[in-house]
Amino acid sequence: MSAIKLEMRPLTPALQQKACDELNEVPERLAADISTLRAWLRQQPHLSARQSDQFLLNFLRGCKFSLEKAKRKLDQYYTLRTTLPDLNQHGFVDDQRLRAIIRLGVTLYLPLPLLEDGPCIMLMRPGKYDPKAFNMTDLLRVSFLLQDIYLISNDNLIIGGFMQIGDFEGFSMAHLLQMSPSLMKRFSLYVEEGMPMRIKNSHFFNTGAIFEKLFATVKLLLPAKMVERFQVHNTFDSLCAAVPKKYLPKDYGGENGSIEEIIAKTEQLVLEYREYLLDEKNYGVDEKCRIGGPNNLETEYGLDGSFRKLNVD
Repeated sequence: MSAIKLEMRPLTPALQQKACDELNEVPERLAADISTLRAWLRQQPHLSARQSDQFLLNFLRGCKFSLEKAKRKLDQYYTLRTTLPDLNQHGFVDDQRLRAIIRLGVTLYLPLPLLEDGPCIMLMRPGKYDPKAFNMTDLLRVSFLLQDIYLISNDNLIIGGFMQIGDFEGFSMAHLLQMSPSLMKRFSLYVEEGMPMRIKNSHFFNTGAIFEKLFATVKLLLPAKMVERFQVHNTFDSLCAAVPKKYLPKDYGGENGSIEEIIAKTEQLVLEYREYLLDEKNYGVDEKCRIGGPNNLETEYGLDGSFRKLNVD
């Protein structure tokens, strides 16, 4: 019998080695692992999920090839998407506000990862939008759409994780007031519990008194282990000591594309994945069909209080 041909991208040698060394990947076992996960999905009457080889493989990699963790993560991914419809309106891909927000460059995935097998780098500039023109829910919808694209298309993100760099220049009280604790908790829960990716670390600079108010709230909402990965830099030199300058955009003196170029590439990427994003409406959960009864997200994750079961690998 000939080997099953998997429909997925080949990895670079460096990423393949990292997947084997750090994620427990065994290339000869991929077909069997994907088949097992797909068979489990077909037995879940409440769960309608994508089942392409690449999609399922990314969840396996994100869960270090623990089939049980991958099953739980897939269930959480779609449960949280269904439970947070205000943040998961994929029809937003055709909304003119989407293009306007992208052009502001609030959330940008930089072209080059940190080292060949390192994390994908995401630049956040939350002070770059006008709070009178846009709200935080719109900004998070854009972030969700971009996450969906990079989840299926970026191997460094899945295997190496991702690094956040936050430039808080221009961040004002008007921006802060749009970041309600409930909204931040739900978005953080989705990223940590629903997405098969690992946040390696977060670096913040150009901070001030308003950022300190935000950070004080964040530290109360998120697990201590996650907060420990946050680093606030008082100077640009301090940031560059942690993130080599060449990995920053040209606008910051680096070599990792210009903001203008990255924005144009992001717009093009959203257009390329338009049909994929619109198709997301066909996937989710129907709690009435869940074996064992509906899942109570409010109770399990304590969305009315603190995160009681949020784990950080």
